[in-house]
Amino acid sequence: MRRVLLPLLALLAGGVPVAHAAEQTLLQRGEYLTRAADCAACHSAPGRQAWTGGREFDLPFGVLFSANITPDRDVGIGRYTDDEWVEMLHHGIGRGGRHLYPAMPYNSYTLMTRADALAIKAYLFSLPPIDAAMPANRMNFPFNQRWLMIGWNMLNNPNHRFQPVDGKSDAWNRGAYLVEALGHCAQCHTLRNFMQGLSSRQLAGAEQVGWLAYNLTSDKTHGIGSWSDDQLVQYLHEGQAPGHGPASGPMAEAVQNSLRYMTDDDLHAMVTYLRDVPARADGPAVVPVSLHADASTDDALGAHIFAQACAGCHLPDGTGRQSSWAALSGDHSLGDPAGTNIVQTLEHGSELQTDQGLMFMHGFTGAYTHEELAALSNYVIKHFSGRTGTVTAKQFEH
Repeated sequence: MRRVLLPLLALLAGGVPVAHAAEQTLLQRGEYLTRAADCAACHSAPGRQAWTGGREFDLPFGVLFSANITPDRDVGIGRYTDDEWVEMLHHGIGRGGRHLYPAMPYNSYTLMTRADALAIKAYLFSLPPIDAAMPANRMNFPFNQRWLMIGWNMLNNPNHRFQPVDGKSDAWNRGAYLVEALGHCAQCHTLRNFMQGLSSRQLAGAEQVGWLAYNLTSDKTHGIGSWSDDQLVQYLHEGQAPGHGPASGPMAEAVQNSLRYMTDDDLHAMVTYLRDVPARADGPAVVPVSLHADASTDDALGAHIFAQACAGCHLPDGTGRQSSWAALSGDHSLGDPAGTNIVQTLEHGSELQTDQGLMFMHGFTGAYTHEELAALSNYVIKHFSGRTGTVTAKQFEH
C-alpha cells in the first residue's frame, strides 16, 4: 500500500512521481555527458538536422560520413541494446559485428564507464527519431575492408576502463577522465602514427583536418605552461582569454558544442590534469606583440590589406574592438610561420556561439587574390609575433 500511496500523493500534491524523477535525473546526466563527449560536433552537419550525422571526414584512406545518432530504428541507433551500445563505444564494434573506423574516437571512449555510456544512450534515445540516411562512405581499397580493423584495434585501442590513479587528487582524476575519455582531447591534440592511431606524444599538438591543434602540455613556450588557471578556464568556457586570442575552427566547435556547458568544477579539474601533462617542446612559440617599422614590399601589401579589411575589428595593435573575441595579440595561430590556421580562417571564416551571442568572421577568398591573402598572412605573423611567415599563395588554392 505504501508503494502505491507515495507516487499518488506526489501527483496530488503537484510533485513528480519517484520513477519519473529518477528518469529525468538520468536524462539530465546523459545530456551533460553527451555534451562533455562532444557528440554534436561530428554528428551534426550543415544543411542537416542536428544529430543526423552526414558530416564528411576526408581521410588519407578515403572519405567517411558520420552516423545518424537519433533513435530512428532504420537509419539511426534505435535498435541498439545496452550491451551493443557499450560494445560499440568500448571496442568500436557496431550492431551485427560491423567494425567502426576510428574517425569515431572509440579508442578514447573505451575509457568511459558503462554507467556513463548508458546515460548517454538514454539521452540520445530521448531525442526525436529522424529518418535521415547518410551518404555512402568512399574508402579506398583495401581500407574498405572493415575486418582489417581487428588488427588496428589490437595495436591502437587500449580497451580498458579509466581507473583513478592512487596519490592523485579527486580533481586530477576527474580531470583525467574528462580530458582522456569523454573529451577525447588527444584525438586532435596528439600526433598520429602511420596507422592513424595515437602516438606516444600525448597532447603535444598535431595537424587535423587542415587545422593545427596546439600543444596542451605544460611546456611554457609551446604549450600552456605560461597560462594562468583562470585564463585556461576562461578559454575553455568562452573560447577566448586575455592575451591568448580566440578559438577558431574545430576548437571553436568544441567550445560551442561542449566545453561552454561544463561546470566550473569540471573545467578546473581539466586544468588540474593538464598542468601535470609532461612538457613537450613542439609547435609554434607564442611571443609578445612586436611592431615593425621596416617594411618590405610584401609587408607593405599585407599592412595595407590589414588596415583595409582587418583593423576595423581587430585594431592595429590586436587588442580588438568591442569584443574580446576580436583580440589577436598572443594568439597561437599568429606564432605559426606556416600560417596553417590563418589560412583556414581567411578561407572559411570563423564563428563561435557564446553566451553573449554569435562571434563571427567571414572568409576573404572572394574579396582578395591568393597573393594578397598570403601577404596579409605573413604580415600578421610578423606584426604580432615577430617571426617570419612562410605562407604562399599556393596554400589558398583549393
